[in-house]
Amino acid sequence: MNKHFNVHKLSGLGLLISLGIIYGDIGTSPLYVMKAIIGEDHINEDLVLGGLSCIFWTITILTTFKYVMLTLQADNKGEGGTFALYALVRRRSKWLVFTALIGGSALLADSTITPPISVSSAIEGLRVIDPHIPTIPIVISILVLLFVVQGFGTNIMGNAFGPIMLVWFLMLGVLGFKEIIHDPSIFKAINPHYAYNLLVNYDNGFWLLGSIFLCTTGVEALYSDLGHCGRPNIRVSWNLVKVCLLLNYFGQGAWLMKQEGMLLDGQNPFYGIMPEWFLIYGITIATLATVIASQAMISGAFTLISEAIRLNLWPKVKISYPTNMKGQIYVPSINWLLMFGCIGVVLHFKESSEMEAAYGLAINLTMLTTTIMFSYFLLYIKKHPFIWVALFFILYFAIESAFLIANLSKFMQGGFITIVISGGVIAVMYIWFRARKIKNRLTEYVKIDDYYPLLQELSNDMTIPKYATHLVYLTGARSPREIESKIIYSIFQKQPKRADIYWLIHIDVLDDPYTMEYKVNILLTHDVIRVDFRLGFRIEHRINLFFRKVVEDLVKNNEVDFTSRYSSLNKRNVIGDFRFVVLEKHLSHDNDLPVGERIIMNGYFILKDISLSEQSAFGLDTSSVTIEKVPLVISPMEDFQLKRIY
Repeated sequence: MNKHFNVHKLSGLGLLISLGIIYGDIGTSPLYVMKAIIGEDHINEDLVLGGLSCIFWTITILTTFKYVMLTLQADNKGEGGTFALYALVRRRSKWLVFTALIGGSALLADSTITPPISVSSAIEGLRVIDPHIPTIPIVISILVLLFVVQGFGTNIMGNAFGPIMLVWFLMLGVLGFKEIIHDPSIFKAINPHYAYNLLVNYDNGFWLLGSIFLCTTGVEALYSDLGHCGRPNIRVSWNLVKVCLLLNYFGQGAWLMKQEGMLLDGQNPFYGIMPEWFLIYGITIATLATVIASQAMISGAFTLISEAIRLNLWPKVKISYPTNMKGQIYVPSINWLLMFGCIGVVLHFKESSEMEAAYGLAINLTMLTTTIMFSYFLLYIKKHPFIWVALFFILYFAIESAFLIANLSKFMQGGFITIVISGGVIAVMYIWFRARKIKNRLTEYVKIDDYYPLLQELSNDMTIPKYATHLVYLTGARSPREIESKIIYSIFQKQPKRADIYWLIHIDVLDDPYTMEYKVNILLTHDVIRVDFRLGFRIEHRINLFFRKVVEDLVKNNEVDFTSRYSSLNKRNVIGDFRFVVLEKHLSHDNDLPVGERIIMNGYFILKDISLSEQSAFGLDTSSVTIEKVPLVISPMEDFQLKRIY
């Protein structure tokens, strides 16, 4: 991406990038939606026209009005998505964290299901040429290759995404238009009467909402990628995308009307409207488009996890930055989990048509959580009248609940996969979030002022070997006048640590995604200094690098003398050494916890053991870090009797 490209301004480059990044998922929906609606029924006018009418109004009401027109307003300094929206409204109600957990987990489930259903739908088109071709090995090979290249960065592929998706959407429009000109009457399906007739009067018509819903999958990805393309580019490019999608859907409808009374019998209307000579080209373009759709969801999963880590909703895991492109990150653990998850989905379901229930349910859950949080945004951030916010909430909650009920009807046909994946992710997020609350509630803080004289005496006590010239601790105390008792214990009791200057570093994660600020408090001249970093929730905690910058600024401003206090080094102006002390907690055996909290804390420490160490998570140089194990006594056992005997 051009480093001078401004996503917040409408431009030709911005529109092209939007096509490549934003619309991969929703843009490939014509591959399977009409096929899913017809299913095993005989093709008839009520089913075809009713299905098209539902598609038209779903795309209009949900995608266009709710997301493109309304939800894109809820940007957090230009960023969108579940956790960006949560960061905007989380201070309005404590329970909103649960909606964020459900929304985030469902989006990760979607990232596990989108690549298999999209790529499978494209590759299954080869059966039109050869009905006996084994598609599963081809699908798995493409998925494995896609995940393997993530570690090398995808900026080279990314440059081609826009042009490829432009070709894809133009192909959708042209193929659909080719069929429509033979039967323009198909446009009568725009009349909502046909949608009403299908849902109310058609046998089991209401339950078809689960298949109809697939036409709007990808809208959450559209919102999540707001920061990459900007609102103006997304809104303008959506006009082209919507026209091309509807032309293709209505073209498939016109083709189906010519088959009235027949069964699909494995045919896909998407490939049915292609001329025979164009099939191989169409399948190739479709495969490329589905790879792009998969890439968008994988990148979205990486971004989601990085945000969850900053918001303390996910264990700290390794995050890499394979290219210099802004926003492009790589999370190895999530990459391989997604890859094995996608392979498992392909092997379990085998056919794209079998994946539809799990796919629709994942997006449906995310949509509902967005509706809830966005209603809070309208009410408390935008200050809209309560009556209008209530009408918005009732309308969209009712629509999305209807889709949810229809999707849940296919629970045993595959929907349970979404619940299993989402449930696992929610469990991890909840354990991490809840354990942190338990620790914070019971962490003991003391007044640091009470220890100033002792710190000065320790610093000047020549009978104790100097531990470091500059000794640095990370503190969770929000007030500059407080400090954890375990830090005092580490300095004075565990092993007296004499230093010339004691540093306290506090990190405050802000709702603004890209803030990078710091504040210095000299608590005790020449002895105790506190640095508060104010970092946005999308900023990596590279504390070693940031702290070095603080030191350079203080030296430049002559605020602190960093010259080594050793006489042999002082006269040569050598800067003193720095040592970080990281206190790693472990669960003490001297605990008497309630059953629920015991399960939470045991789960927390299991996750902690397999996640990044504190020094790696904060980007500290391991050569200058000392690790100290600290027992976490959350609720000491008190109800016991110990008898002395003589």
